[in-house]
Amino acid sequence: MEKKLIVGLMVFTALYMILPWIMTRVMGIGVFRKGTGEKEVAFTFDDGPDPTYTPQLLDLLRKHQVQATFFVLGSKARKHPELIRRMHQEGHLIGVHNYEHLSNWLLPPWTVQRRQVKRSADILESITGVRPTHYRPPWGIMNLFDYWLLRKFKIVLWSVMVQDWRSRIGSTRMKSVLLERIKGGSVVLLHDSGETFGADRDAPLYMLEALEEVIVELTSRHYRYVNVDQMAQSGAVAGFAKRIVVALWMCWERGFVKLMRVKPVDHDNTLLQLRVTEYRGKQTIHLPDGERIEQGDRIAELHLDNHLLYQLGSSATSTVHLAIQLVRRTELLMPQIIRLLQTDPDYKDVKGLYGISIIHRGTRKLGFTVLDLPKGIFSSLTRVYLRLLLYIVHPQGKDRLKTKSDLLVPKIVAISSKELMNRYIALGQKGVS
Repeated sequence: MEKKLIVGLMVFTALYMILPWIMTRVMGIGVFRKGTGEKEVAFTFDDGPDPTYTPQLLDLLRKHQVQATFFVLGSKARKHPELIRRMHQEGHLIGVHNYEHLSNWLLPPWTVQRRQVKRSADILESITGVRPTHYRPPWGIMNLFDYWLLRKFKIVLWSVMVQDWRSRIGSTRMKSVLLERIKGGSVVLLHDSGETFGADRDAPLYMLEALEEVIVELTSRHYRYVNVDQMAQSGAVAGFAKRIVVALWMCWERGFVKLMRVKPVDHDNTLLQLRVTEYRGKQTIHLPDGERIEQGDRIAELHLDNHLLYQLGSSATSTVHLAIQLVRRTELLMPQIIRLLQTDPDYKDVKGLYGISIIHRGTRKLGFTVLDLPKGIFSSLTRVYLRLLLYIVHPQGKDRLKTKSDLLVPKIVAISSKELMNRYIALGQKGVS
C-alpha cells in the first residue's frame, strides 16, 4: 500500500510539476520567451509596484523613452493604485504576476486561477479600465492546469535573466552581464521590488543604476524598446498549437530518417539528405539531356532536413526568401554530391537525383527539370503532406496556405547524374566554386 502511494505521488508530481516545467522552460510550449526582431528588446519588471523603486524606474524609462512591461502583484497594485495608473498612462503594458508571490506548484489549480490570477486581473481592470491579457507566474513556475489560463492570457517567460534580486552582484557586474546576453528579440527579466522571498531589499537600487547605462549603450547600438505584446506580434512567433505540431513532427522526422536510412550529404550543412532507392513511379521522366528515369531505375531520392528547414523558415520573410536560401545552400552541396556519385559504392548506377517539393523555385538554375505530378490520389496526398510541412516550417505558413494556395503545387524535380557531372565540370572551368 505504501509503495503504491509513493508511486502515485511520484506520478502526480511528474505530471503536475515536472512535465509543465519541461514543456515551458525547455521546449517553450505555450509560452512566449523570445522574439525574432533583429534590433528589438523587451524589458520586463516583476514583483512591483514598489513605492520606493517603481517611481524611480518609471522616471528612468520616461527619460529614455523606453516602452516596458510590468508584471505586478495584485496585492501591491491594490495598495498603490496610483503607480499602476501611472504605468498605464505612460504607455507601458501591465500583466499579472499573481495576487501574492507564491509558487504555482504549491497551490491547487482553482486557487491559482481564481484567487491569484483572476483576482489580480479584476483589480488592474478597476484601476486602468483595461483588462490585462498577459501573465507571468512567480519564478516562471507553472503547474499542469495553468495551461487552462491560455484561454484568456498569453503566458510570458524570458530569455535573459541576471541575479538582480541580490545586492552582491552590483551594478557594474549587472551591466556587463546584461550587455553580453542581450541580443535581438531578447525578453529581459528584472525586478523593481526587493520584498519577495530570497531578494535583498535594496537590490533594485543596483538594478536601476545598471539599467540606465545599459539603455544608453543599447540606444547607441540602435535598439528599439518594445513591450512583449508588440514583440510577439512583430515576430510572428509560433503559438501553442503550432508548437505542439512542430514538436510531434520533429519526432516523426527523426524516426523516418532512421527507419528509411536517409543520410545527409554533408554533416555540417545538413539541408540535403539522400536515400538510394528504386524509382517506383509509373510515369517515365524524360530529361533534357536525353536521359530517362524509368520504373525500377536506381535513383538518389532527395529529402530536406526539416529541422534545419524550420530554423530557416523562422527567419525567412517569405516563401521566396526561403527558396533563395535553399538554392544557395544546395549550390554549396553540389561538389559533395558529385563526390558521392563518383566514389561511393552505394551510388553506383544511380541514374540521377529525384524529389517532390512545393519549394521548387530556383531549382532550374541548378539544372533541375521541374515537372507536374501525374493527377491522382498520390498527387492529392502529396499536396496535403507538403502543405502541412509548409505550415510547420514557415512562421506565416498558415497565411501562405490561405493566400497562396494556387502556387503551392507539388512538382517533381529531377536531374540526371550525367547532367550533374557536366554542370559541375563546366562550373569548375569557369572558376565558380
